[in-house]
Amino acid sequence: MRNVKRVKLKNITFGDGNIYIQSMLNTNSNDIEGSVKQAVELEKAGCEIIRAAIPDKEAIALIPAIKSAVNIPLVADIHFDYKLALMAVDAGIDKIRINPGNIGDMDRVKAVADACANKNIPIRIGVNSGSVEKKLLEKYGGPTPEAMVESAMEHVKMLNRYDFDDIVISIKSSNVKNMIEAYRKMAETADYPLHLGVTEAGTERMGIIKSSIGIGSLLADGIGETIRVSLTGDPVREVYAARDILKSLGLRDGVEFVSCPTCGRTRIDLIKLANDVEKALEDVHKNIKVAVMGCVVNGPGEAREADIGVAGGDGCAVIFKKGEVVRKVSEENILSELLKEIDNL
Repeated sequence: MRNVKRVKLKNITFGDGNIYIQSMLNTNSNDIEGSVKQAVELEKAGCEIIRAAIPDKEAIALIPAIKSAVNIPLVADIHFDYKLALMAVDAGIDKIRINPGNIGDMDRVKAVADACANKNIPIRIGVNSGSVEKKLLEKYGGPTPEAMVESAMEHVKMLNRYDFDDIVISIKSSNVKNMIEAYRKMAETADYPLHLGVTEAGTERMGIIKSSIGIGSLLADGIGETIRVSLTGDPVREVYAARDILKSLGLRDGVEFVSCPTCGRTRIDLIKLANDVEKALEDVHKNIKVAVMGCVVNGPGEAREADIGVAGGDGCAVIFKKGEVVRKVSEENILSELLKEIDNL
C-alpha cells in the first residue's frame, strides 16, 4: 500500500484508508434551486463529496445554498479566473479544484494558495489529457502518461513555492490504458492523495465499463483515495456505479447481488425479476449477499453461499437461505416475499 500524505477535507481525511465517492452537479450553474435539489439527491444516494462548476461570479451563490442543504464537502471547479477561487473561499467552499498553470502569473497563484491556507482549504490539481501544456505535448509527442505526470508535478511546485501542500491530484484521460499508467506513475512519483477517474467516459453503458476497468485496476493495486465515475447522464447513477465498484473489490460494505445468465431451463421471467430486485436493493446498506437464480441447478446449490436468494421453478420459485430452502412462492409474489425476508435479516 502507498504511504499517502493525509489531507483533511471538512469532515473526512484523504489517506485514512477509506475510498471516498465523488460526483458533480450537472444542473445549470445559475439554477440555485435545481442545484440544491440535485445535491440533496446525491447525498441521499451515498455521494460523499460534491463538485460544482463555478464559471462566473453569479455561480458563487451556489456555495452557501448547497452547504446549508447538505452535510458533505463541496468542491468549487474553477478554470482560468483566480478571482472566482478567492470568492469561493470567502463564500465558505470546502475545496478548490484548479490548475495553477492556467490562472495567470505567480502572484495570482500565491493569492489562491494563501487564501486556501488561511482557511485550511485543500486544492485539487486537475490535469487531463486535454489540458497538458504545449511544451510537454511537444516533448513527449502527445498527452502521454509521462506528460500528464510532469504537468501535475509542475503545478505542485507552483503551490509548494508558497508553502502550500494540502494537495490532491487527478490525472484523468479518456484512454483507459493511459489513465491507468498515468496514475501508476503518479503513485510512484509523489505521496499526495489521488482522485481517480476516466474523463469523458461516455454514456452509462460504456462509461461504467471504462470506469470499472480504469478505477478498479488502480484500486486493486492499492492506488486511489477518492473516485468519480463520469457518466453522460444523471449523476446519481455515478454514485451507484462507484459504490458497486467499491463493493465488488471488498472496499465497501453493502448488498452483493448475484444472478444467473438464464438458460433453456428457466421457466419464470428471471430477467425482469433480477432487474426489479437489483433496483429495490439500491438503497439497502445491509452487508448481505442476495442471489436471483433461474432454476434449481443454479439455485440453492451454486448459490449456497448467499445469505438469501430465490430459485425459479415452473411459474413459481423457492426462497432459500445459505443453501437451505425456506419456502415456495408463486411467481407473482416472488419480489415482495423476497424483500420481506431481506427486511427481516
